[in-house]
Amino acid sequence: MAVDKMKKLTIVADNEKEETVFQILQGLQAVEIQKVSEEVLTRLGGEETFQPETVSKLNVKNYESILGKIQESLLIIERYAALSHQKSQLRRSVYTLADLEEQYDPVAVEGYVETILSLKEKLDMIGEERERLSVEENLLARWKNLTVLPKDYEDMTYTELILGSLNLTNQADFLSEIEKLERVHCEEIYLSPHHGYYALLVLKNEKNLVQQIISNYSFQRYFYPYEVLPEQAYQETKEKVKQLIAEEKAVKKEIGHCYEWKKSLYLAEEVVRAKIQREVTKKGLARSQDFFVLQGWIPESEEEDLSKELNRRFPDNDVYLLFEEPTAQEIQQVVPTKLKNHPVVEPFEMLTEMYSLPRYDEIDPTPIMMPFYLTFFGMMAADIGYGLLLFLATTLVRKFVVLPKGRNRFMKLFQILSLPIMAWGFIYGSFFGVEIYQYIGTGGLPLPLLSTTTDVNQILILSVVFGFIQIMTGLLVNGIQLIKRKQYLSSVSESFAWQGLLVGIIVLASGMLFLDNQGFVIIGSAVAILSALSIVVVPIIQSKSKLKGLAKGMYGLYGITGYIGDLVSYTRLMALGISGGSIAAAFNMIVGFMPPVAKFSIGIVLLIVLHGLNIFLSLLSAYVHGARLQYVEFFGKFYTGGGRAFNPLKTEEKYINIEKKK
Repeated sequence: MAVDKMKKLTIVADNEKEETVFQILQGLQAVEIQKVSEEVLTRLGGEETFQPETVSKLNVKNYESILGKIQESLLIIERYAALSHQKSQLRRSVYTLADLEEQYDPVAVEGYVETILSLKEKLDMIGEERERLSVEENLLARWKNLTVLPKDYEDMTYTELILGSLNLTNQADFLSEIEKLERVHCEEIYLSPHHGYYALLVLKNEKNLVQQIISNYSFQRYFYPYEVLPEQAYQETKEKVKQLIAEEKAVKKEIGHCYEWKKSLYLAEEVVRAKIQREVTKKGLARSQDFFVLQGWIPESEEEDLSKELNRRFPDNDVYLLFEEPTAQEIQQVVPTKLKNHPVVEPFEMLTEMYSLPRYDEIDPTPIMMPFYLTFFGMMAADIGYGLLLFLATTLVRKFVVLPKGRNRFMKLFQILSLPIMAWGFIYGSFFGVEIYQYIGTGGLPLPLLSTTTDVNQILILSVVFGFIQIMTGLLVNGIQLIKRKQYLSSVSESFAWQGLLVGIIVLASGMLFLDNQGFVIIGSAVAILSALSIVVVPIIQSKSKLKGLAKGMYGLYGITGYIGDLVSYTRLMALGISGGSIAAAFNMIVGFMPPVAKFSIGIVLLIVLHGLNIFLSLLSAYVHGARLQYVEFFGKFYTGGGRAFNPLKTEEKYINIEKKK
């Protein structure tokens, strides 16, 4: 498995078939639309034959308006559904695009939206009126002790009633000045913590004196607007507020009844989003008065499905369809990358994507990387219990919950990774930090195969051996790629010579330190020296300037220090595996020291919390450090990346999953 082979697609059809063709392409989710090339336009009559794309822009604005109303309606329903005790999450399901659009009834959806928005508008009006009346009610509460109607004093010849309030800091001085005016009657109506409310009955010939006083003490006049006494106006306003509260509850309940439309609105949102995506993509096509032309990229494996679907929808073969091989220039510049791997390998593609997709003409590192990542992940998170718990959790979620595709792929990745966790847990004999073989026996077998307490050096050596194997694999892949490109000398200096140098050093060290065998020493030395010479000599042969070639070769040979650092980096496999197991054992020991009553009460809760934390940290560490080993130590030996991701015309799948076949 590797990078999926792409074909250049060209479709020509009548304008009336445009929407159906785009719907088919979107449902297939396997065609990336690109701008029609000038070469094709010239062949079909020149650029002047085709019209600027304006219809799509108008359609997009129309659909975006509909989408905004649907989203607003859903927010309103979600907000008030709890009042009817109906609030629940929409269960994700699977549709084909054709089935989804078949269920979409624009007239019904428009009716739902108008009803909900009109109810919300009514609710807003009630809220504004309530707020206004609440202000009036609070104000009238301060004047309800006024027992005269201010309007009765408006037409009097000699007297005038002045109402108002002032800050209590000015109260004493104000009252003192008013008392000096013998023919002014002042009555306190209400006292708040900060203000006093007063009614002044004054003679009109002394009004100017009173005006001067109230101006000096910041007396705020109040002009009473009602035709009835304040007490009656207060009660009437209070009653209106009660009526509005009842109306508001009734409207909210009516909105709550709209919850039954929620699923239809969610599906309508998906359809409208799909239509917007289609219209946006149409800017890449060319349209004349009679026909349209579109071009794009399609995986070779999808050609047959597209042809069959177009023939089924257009049996008269009046849609022109052309598949072409990409040119060498297109391969280098514009052909997108789509990975295609076995279903077991496919979840690991996300690790490659996080680093960088391969170029279209480059090897896909995912299948090569997968067995190493599995091994390393299991080694760093090794525990039978942790792996079993992870396997059960991911399996149950994938079995009973329809997840978004990206999340489902992530869940599948950890479902697969749970297996090496359990496998290495058997090797280390660890079950939630407990040395399991002490309790279940070994059946005469030498178990555990490795102990994290007594076999630390062996685990360390094994970690470095795994690293050595991965580095050698990376160099081998690099050599094969260079040979395919007919760069034979580069394959020697950049790949095979390094393999020989590393193997030679290993053989030499084994002969001197472990085997005490002179033959191993001689063979290892010869292979290492020959390989080192190759690393230095090949750049000299390739370079026009022999001095520069020598410098390049010597600098390349200095890279041996980088390989030493790479091998040391793999010791993290041992460190993380042992630390996770040790932490789990320490948690068990802490609970084990508790008294019996505490051990079987709070101790159980404590174990769940602590092991949950250790599982999270172990999985996170294994995920991050496992990826780091692939990206730095492995990919650096043969992989460049830099490919452009294949971006087919599809739907957003916000609430549902769209599949070609349900």
